[in-house]
Amino acid sequence: MNFSSALATPPVLFQHNVESELWRRQAALKPKWARELGFKLAKGVSWQVRDSLRRRRSPESFKAERATASTDADDDEQVEGRMKILWVKAGGLVPLDTGGKIRSYHIARELAHRHDVTLFTFYAAYSGDTHDELEGVFSRVVCHPLPIPAQRSWADYKEYARAFFSAYPHAIAKYCRPGVSADLRRLLGEEAFDAIVCDFVTPAALIPWEQGCPKILFTHNVEATIWRRHYQVAVNPLWKAVCFREYLAMAQFERLYLERATHVLTVSENDRDYFARFIPPSKITVIPTGVDVDYFQPQADREKSNTLVFTGSMDWLPNEDAVCYFAERILPLVRRQIPETTLQVVGRRPSKRLSALADRDRGVQVTGQVEDIRPYVREASVYVVPLRIGGGTRLKIFEAMAMGKAVVSTTVGAEGLPVQHGKNILLADDAEDFARQVIGLLENHEARTALGRAARELVEQKYSWASVAARFDEVFAKVVHRQPEVVPEGSQ
Repeated sequence: MNFSSALATPPVLFQHNVESELWRRQAALKPKWARELGFKLAKGVSWQVRDSLRRRRSPESFKAERATASTDADDDEQVEGRMKILWVKAGGLVPLDTGGKIRSYHIARELAHRHDVTLFTFYAAYSGDTHDELEGVFSRVVCHPLPIPAQRSWADYKEYARAFFSAYPHAIAKYCRPGVSADLRRLLGEEAFDAIVCDFVTPAALIPWEQGCPKILFTHNVEATIWRRHYQVAVNPLWKAVCFREYLAMAQFERLYLERATHVLTVSENDRDYFARFIPPSKITVIPTGVDVDYFQPQADREKSNTLVFTGSMDWLPNEDAVCYFAERILPLVRRQIPETTLQVVGRRPSKRLSALADRDRGVQVTGQVEDIRPYVREASVYVVPLRIGGGTRLKIFEAMAMGKAVVSTTVGAEGLPVQHGKNILLADDAEDFARQVIGLLENHEARTALGRAARELVEQKYSWASVAARFDEVFAKVVHRQPEVVPEGSQ
């Protein structure tokens, strides 16, 4: 099958029936049996689109915010090396309540000090939208709140059923709104950009890949691997079937856009090695995970004895699975030795399953959304990451390490991070070993203090967001200006 011819649409047609263009793209991805049966993705419902089209602030304010912009905005002369970058992201950029948003925000913000960055984002509409606050960060902000049903609601299940035979995974299909695609094309018609950043693979279905400027695919995970792991641990037959379907669809979708991208960024060596099975390794660069070491500071005197903490977005299924696994399989083993052990689960949108878990066990607190996770992490004796599903790298581990916390994680939880078992983290993959590591730290204050100190030293020395963004900048130099090859760390 010729994917290029199936997906390409001449730029002059961007104002015609864009819905037909989206379905042509899906047809290119459909397996043969689905094309023969003629299944199509159900059309989306109408929605209110708010296009903020935030324009550049005064030259004076931007010179204050962007120290590297040494010329006046009224002067047409460009700073050497300064580029116009279009950053396209599904799911929004604020609030900073997920690891992906945190990583994207800090990198894009750092780049905005050096380049003219336009943010184009589309996301489920919510009350109290704060994207307008990004006016002072980026040159321009285009926002598209969409009527996307809440995850695991009846409306969400209905949309999934309607799109079951789509070529796209449900995680992608729910964002495929023709109005968003049309406005993205309109923006590209109005302005010339040096590069487009496709943040996560999700926006790839809406980006006009026939546009001439380089396109950088910034992957935070191997999305197909996440769904494969969901499938492997699922018990419910229906959920297992859904996970398998998402895995197959995501693997095909992901591979297609890996091939179409000018360059691919990953956040771990593991992800790079996986993608290198499908595209040349020279086309891939690893961008390390960063952390704000000034914001996340140690404060040992706030610690409460025998308190464990887990933080993360509780509407991300791997996090929910991790908490339930820990509470049901590991925590009882810890309590045999230390009965007063408690667990705090901190993060937005906990499911009914997690709320029920807290109702049954008074020693488990599920907080829901909080303004600041740091007080909860400070109080913890040990930070736990019992993930069985996931991909990419976990920002939560770096945040806990920056706060000088002793961390116990599965190898999946710490996957892709430059950590060493026994030196700055403890790793355990079965319930008994995980419980044993937690007990050892709870019973030994000196051991957990030493582990936390080593963890802080690791992230403080090497993983500031400024250094991560500098790595990103090297990729722009290579891709846009065709500079010499960027050699990823550890590849020599």
